[in-house]
Amino acid sequence: MGATASRQVSRSTYDNGQNEVTDADARSYQSESADSRSSATVSQIVKGKRSVIPETSPGHGGMVSSSVTMQTLARKSLIVATVMAFAVPAFAQQAEPQMKHQDTEVYAPVPPTVTPGKTDADPPSDAIILFDGKNQDEWVSAQDHTPARWIVADGTLTVSKEHGVGNIETKKTFRDYQLHIEWKIPTTITGSDQARGNSGVFLASTGPGDAGYELQVLDNYNNKTYVNGEAGSIYKQAIPLATPSRKPGEWQTYDVVWTAPRFNGDGTLETPAFVTVFFNGVVVLNHFQVEGQTLFVGKPFYKAYDRAPIKLQAHGDKSEPISFRNIWVRELTFDPTYKK
Repeated sequence: MGATASRQVSRSTYDNGQNEVTDADARSYQSESADSRSSATVSQIVKGKRSVIPETSPGHGGMVSSSVTMQTLARKSLIVATVMAFAVPAFAQQAEPQMKHQDTEVYAPVPPTVTPGKTDADPPSDAIILFDGKNQDEWVSAQDHTPARWIVADGTLTVSKEHGVGNIETKKTFRDYQLHIEWKIPTTITGSDQARGNSGVFLASTGPGDAGYELQVLDNYNNKTYVNGEAGSIYKQAIPLATPSRKPGEWQTYDVVWTAPRFNGDGTLETPAFVTVFFNGVVVLNHFQVEGQTLFVGKPFYKAYDRAPIKLQAHGDKSEPISFRNIWVRELTFDPTYKK
């Protein structure tokens, strides 16, 4: 072959007819410096197969013969890299110790044993009875802490709207608790809007009058009012998720889970209060974050306290007084935290 012919590189196939070297590829390959190439053979091992690129030095006419183009090498290298990317995590996972089901089973602390009541409305064995239909010994005036002067008759505790009597609250104080309380709007109820069977359960009484955190009590059976002030609301803060009110003359039930706010040593808020309420068996507040004390006028705010009584409201509207019965509370003191 003449010198001219030796420099001409036509399309050649060495890799089973699959990979070709063009004239441009050959010229590019010939232009590389001798230091960057092997004087004998460049070998590439990909996926267990050996592909050989025989080379000749420029002194022998610069002829290039190749079985693999640079594109083929790059493509095969990419395949190897991809396989390794999936393989390495798999190997690492296999290296982790095998877990047993016992590794996620906890045996302490052990929850206290509580005997439930005969029905869900009956107090369980660890409940504190606040009203059992007989007397109001567990209650005092919210104004001056003198004995409560509401009306006990036929197993019920009825609001006294006599001048100077006012709200009553528990003698005991609480932090976190579960509360059960039943209330009834009289069949003779009159009035409309907020002046119809108005009262309230203050989940924490922080002072005389209406100071504290009020769960609204109201006749909402065919009685329209502002929605953040109807029965089942945290007054002027939380709109109930439903309105499951029964008609006047029928007993209604609140089941409440109250998580009291926590305060720092300087009186600033550490964590807010949360409340969940079931109204006649229907959830109307679901772990609602309380914004502060409930107010008739103004924005809610927090005032530091540790433990507080539960308060019942004697509202000043002119409608007939409402009644309460079967009031009990369970303090939530058990800490289920465990070390993982």
